[in-house]
Amino acid sequence: MKRAGILNRRLAGALAELGHGHEVLVCDAGMPIPDGPRVVDLAFRAGVPSFAEVLDGLLAELVVEGATAAEEIRAANPAATALLQGRFPDLALVPHERLKELSAGARLVVRTGEARPYANVLLRCGVFF
Repeated sequence: MKRAGILNRRLAGALAELGHGHEVLVCDAGMPIPDGPRVVDLAFRAGVPSFAEVLDGLLAELVVEGATAAEEIRAANPAATALLQGRFPDLALVPHERLKELSAGARLVVRTGEARPYANVLLRCGVFF
């Protein structure tokens, strides 16, 4: 058994398969999940695990070259806005409907137990060299 890092075998395996330019949607419990991408549903109950916990765990494992969130997050969820802007100074904001469209191209969807609105982000993978 692994001693550190991501222990969920499905998530660890899915992350190992990602390459440059692939996208990962990290979403709250209410985000519609598109057909097609691999889905790892971590939601246990409302708020568990939190969006912040899952995002920070993924950022410890991934190189991210860009991130996109819904512009509605600014008014509806200031805590998630601050979290994302703190981790991604160049965070791109698009209308929520556009984020849902873009999510269809994600390679992986990671669903959290977050129950606050618009706690969703689309991550674009980079390379470590």
